[in-house]
Amino acid sequence: MMKSIFGILIGLAAWITCNAQQPVFRFDFGPGRVMKGYTPVTASTRYSDETGYGFDKYSLSLEAVDAGTSNPLTSDYITSNKPFYFSVKLPEGNYDVKVIIGDPNGTSSATIRAECRRWMVEKVNTAKGKFATVNFTVHVKDSLIRDSAGTTVSKVRLKERELNYLHWDHKLTIEFNGAEPKICALEITPNKTATTVFLAGNSTVVDQDKEPWAAWGQMIPAFFQAKKIAIANYAESGEALNSFRSARRLEKILSLMKKGDYLFIEFGHNDQKQKGEGVGPFTSYKKELLRYISEVRNKGGIPVLVTSMHRRSFDSSGHINNTLGDYPEAVRQAAQETGTALIDLNAMSKILYEAWGPVESLKAFVHYPANTFPGQDKKLEDNTHFNTYGAWQIAKCIVKGIRDRKLGIAKFLKKEPVPFNPAKPDPVEKWNWPMGAYVTGMKPDGN
Repeated sequence: MMKSIFGILIGLAAWITCNAQQPVFRFDFGPGRVMKGYTPVTASTRYSDETGYGFDKYSLSLEAVDAGTSNPLTSDYITSNKPFYFSVKLPEGNYDVKVIIGDPNGTSSATIRAECRRWMVEKVNTAKGKFATVNFTVHVKDSLIRDSAGTTVSKVRLKERELNYLHWDHKLTIEFNGAEPKICALEITPNKTATTVFLAGNSTVVDQDKEPWAAWGQMIPAFFQAKKIAIANYAESGEALNSFRSARRLEKILSLMKKGDYLFIEFGHNDQKQKGEGVGPFTSYKKELLRYISEVRNKGGIPVLVTSMHRRSFDSSGHINNTLGDYPEAVRQAAQETGTALIDLNAMSKILYEAWGPVESLKAFVHYPANTFPGQDKKLEDNTHFNTYGAWQIAKCIVKGIRDRKLGIAKFLKKEPVPFNPAKPDPVEKWNWPMGAYVTGMKPDGN
């Protein structure tokens, strides 16, 4: 009996020690009274490395409102008629985020994104005097590669443009956007139990950092339940299977992977441009795919292969031209030979694009006349990369693939009122994406 009690006490002490090292961050937004245990955030609270929290760059025209009601957490809020960004200095890991939105004397409407425009919460509206509490789980990363003891042993070789990305900067940045984003409170808690879904890919997967470009990897978080799944997007524009490895991006993923985590692998657009002896879809490319699968499984992870979506290239009859050669077929073969789950995005995208047709499909890609966006003096015509509407529809294809393949993470997807059918895409008019402050006219790497 004494031995049993002693064991319980040791376990309890270990639990307390572990959780003592995992602080919870609580912020009370607004100029009024501050809830006990919360850190006050006013319109003048600017981020610095010294304080480790505050409103970051592009956070303009902030307004602090206090209604003077009895609850200090919901009586006041911060809002703006422009997107605003709040950052917290955090170590690498997965975090649960809780946000309280609302106005004691009015309505509110907010969309929430994280890091490089990662879609976390779609539009949430509250009626006058009502409040909404929304939750999401986010992955915070850095470029350092550590061993099991936490010692830095290497580093991801970042491209120059990545040095300005919000997701390599040792902090979590949350974007509040929408017609009336009235933010009352924010809470951040470390999450050690969520299944992490890592993404490896190119510009069609990456968290595109600037408008109007987007990719499915930055849309997919909003489809999953909070606290259960963390999407860790390590894709980067211009990458192929071998360059992703040589830049130590796969090594970084494997250093973080725990048993039961996933790695979604989608390459092909850039791999097909590589030349040389022995280079090809059924040789070097397939060999590298098999290597990825083996290394993920050796870590106890679950690999998922994703065939590359088509480019927007129509023939005279309105059907899609195959511009990817045998690369999608090589992925299918690798999946079949190794018993690896396959999401055939290549097949679904053909159905999707042809359902749109040559004209309507322009609304899903980055096709805009000059001066549509600030500083964009030339028209944009990109038949590979999506705008946010197109990325949303591609993400729905990925979700369909997760459900159809009955992957373990499917049970953590939010329920869809109507299952997505690529042959019947959602009309663009149903899409809501308030534009962020980060905009560029420069095309991403890769084609």
